[in-house]
Amino acid sequence: MTRETARRPLREAPAPLEGPVVGTVTGGTILWFLLFLAQLPFYGWFDDHGHLWWVWTPLAGAGLGLIGIWYVRGREAALKRAESAAETPDGETPTGETPADEA
Repeated sequence: MTRETARRPLREAPAPLEGPVVGTVTGGTILWFLLFLAQLPFYGWFDDHGHLWWVWTPLAGAGLGLIGIWYVRGREAALKRAESAAETPDGETPTGETPADEA
């Protein structure tokens, strides 16, 4: 690193991009599972050539994708709850009750 680059002020990080996260993760999970199914007929060939991990890697990807779907659905639900709570006046819940009334 040169002196010139070391003296430059740091820039603020950009805001994260929001998009169809649930759809993207779901699509990726489906693709991983389809890849697993496409490789099953060649199981013997993969086993003979020592590449059996090629069959199980897409299944692991699909399994992790299921965890990802669960995670992003919960994240989106939490973001929507936070957004609706921010829109209600004076800390009221969307039903019109205050948090103290719920206890």
